[in-house]
Amino acid sequence: MAHNSGNSGLSHEPAPPSAAAGSAREVLTAFLRLGCISFGGPTAHLGYFHAEFVERRRWLSEQSYAEIVALAQSLPGPASSQTGFALGLLRAGWPGGLAAWFGFTLPSALLMLAFALGHSRITGKLGQGAVHGLQLVAVAVVAQAILAMRKRLAPDALRIALALLAAAMVYFSGQTVLAIVTGALLGWLLLRKLQPAQLHPDAAGLTPAIAGLSRRAGVFAGALFCALLLLLPISASLSEKLPSARAAGQPLAVANAFFRSGALVFGGGHVVLPLLERAVVARGWVDQAAFLSGYGAAQAIPGPLFTFAAYLGAVIRPTPSPVAFGALALVAIFLPGLLLIATLLPFWSGLRQRSWMQSCLAGVNAAVVGILLAAFIRPVCSSAVHSPFDLVVALAALVLLVRYKLPPWQIVVSVALLSALVRTL
Repeated sequence: MAHNSGNSGLSHEPAPPSAAAGSAREVLTAFLRLGCISFGGPTAHLGYFHAEFVERRRWLSEQSYAEIVALAQSLPGPASSQTGFALGLLRAGWPGGLAAWFGFTLPSALLMLAFALGHSRITGKLGQGAVHGLQLVAVAVVAQAILAMRKRLAPDALRIALALLAAAMVYFSGQTVLAIVTGALLGWLLLRKLQPAQLHPDAAGLTPAIAGLSRRAGVFAGALFCALLLLLPISASLSEKLPSARAAGQPLAVANAFFRSGALVFGGGHVVLPLLERAVVARGWVDQAAFLSGYGAAQAIPGPLFTFAAYLGAVIRPTPSPVAFGALALVAIFLPGLLLIATLLPFWSGLRQRSWMQSCLAGVNAAVVGILLAAFIRPVCSSAVHSPFDLVVALAALVLLVRYKLPPWQIVVSVALLSALVRTL
């Protein structure tokens, strides 16, 4: 998405601004506006960011923006939100990073919470038909994501084989983490002979360094990430075993489930689907129909797809406070990705050039395609497609997305209305 100047070594563009170059209020205003209009998914979000902050506001150079995007696309978490967080960090320090995340996330999070609170009130054939239409849209959207990611992340026979292996591992054993680790190991073993441009075409022309964050801040963020990743599961497990702590145990379990999901998502928002399905549906917190309905609704709103977590947190049963649990799930799923980009941003330029890292990342990216393929087969298709008519509608929605490039929100509305109409006939 980002553009390269092709002469980064000779560029006379000004260096990226320091962390004190702007205010958190300025950052919040800019990202809140983008959060209200950024339809189209992560790639479109990066386009909005480039137009706003590189071309119009000139907060940073083309090369620095390209490096931030490359880093975000190589880490677990939502790439567009991580890119926005990094832009806020570089513009106004930690307050700017938080302001960027809050502004970009708030509009879609509020919409998903509103849908969660009204979802249970949808009754009758008309309402059930509309909800089923959202599930069919989810089939088309995930299929589109697989096609696009296969072309970019598994472009050759070897990486297609890695993707299929990961799909089989997840489908038959449910071991998503094992699939990611296997992809990294096989990437290191099998992809080392490929040139860097073949492994990561977007990595060419990156600047040698990004100013704005100290290494001490990066180390602190990394330590906090590791502490939460290790301590949340232990705390959640202990709270379930101690009778006196059971009343307060569910918030810890929810925080742990969503934090771990956010920490393991390589490849963008759609890949979080199988992780969240295992985190909330397999536990019995959310039923399958409500899960897919919320995922379908998430396609019709602007902003990051990870705000789906706000919906899931609010519909978890039993829960004493849907809004509080929605907010908890939302923060927990975003937090690991934001901590990781703050950790690696000061070190990234040197680390990215290491050949072993590039090979491992290429293998992980291929495995991500397979993970999403397994989720597409089950639960997405198995839970949503129940008849030949459902299959035709899902295929038609996919064609409209891929061939005619219609905005997802238009397809969501159309399919929901069509499904509701058919149910009433």
